[in-house]
Amino acid sequence: MAEGDTILRIKHRLADALAGQVVAVSAPSPRGRAAGVERLDGSLLERIETHGKHLTLVFGELALHSHLGMNGGWHVYQHGARWRRARGSAWVVLRGERHEAVQFSGPTLRVLPTRRLVLDPQLARLGQDILSPVFNAERATAAFRAADQSRTLGEALLDQHLIAGIGNIFKSEACFAARISPWRTLAQVSDQELLAVLSCAREQMLDAVASGRKAFSVYHHRGPCIVCGGPVQARGQGDANRTTWWCERCQL
Repeated sequence: MAEGDTILRIKHRLADALAGQVVAVSAPSPRGRAAGVERLDGSLLERIETHGKHLTLVFGELALHSHLGMNGGWHVYQHGARWRRARGSAWVVLRGERHEAVQFSGPTLRVLPTRRLVLDPQLARLGQDILSPVFNAERATAAFRAADQSRTLGEALLDQHLIAGIGNIFKSEACFAARISPWRTLAQVSDQELLAVLSCAREQMLDAVASGRKAFSVYHHRGPCIVCGGPVQARGQGDANRTTWWCERCQL
């Protein structure tokens, strides 16, 4: 699933290609037509916003809300370039002066009034964006403390209502960098330790935004731990059974 760093990079690519332009909007797939994206045809793309794993493109009084889930993607092409996926799988195409942006698949694509964004149930209930310039770590810690303290740290980090943007990759990587087990309950994690995990996640994700690369230390690791040489473990965690990677020796 695309995590917050990926969505922020997509925002930058879309902004460079289309922001401030009047765009032609089409929907090759019935999914896009059902979402009403053609209502945006001929509109000015004023700005692009992100919040965690959510992307919103604002066209005056209307906005296009996108969530990519496990299989969705946004591609940007120069006019005439060959697409990397079949045209029939494109939910929406935004065509500007020199480029076109295409969303393929994903669980969410919808058009809604811009004025409703701040009250929309899918967006208003999100926790702080881990990558926001005004991210407040102490307020994020308070949100975790208000949650069920019997939940494991790894599961809680994926709860977008507590903190928005962290996914399976940076859940595992941040806990490893902070040397804290993702299997400890929130009650067993001090405020200082929680702040350390959030700080590691934010730093790692911002690095990934800047570089376009993810350097994994434990996620999908096949071999001994790079720190202690012990075995790296992996198993499903939480109700969604999302796989967590960790080192039993390093992470206590």
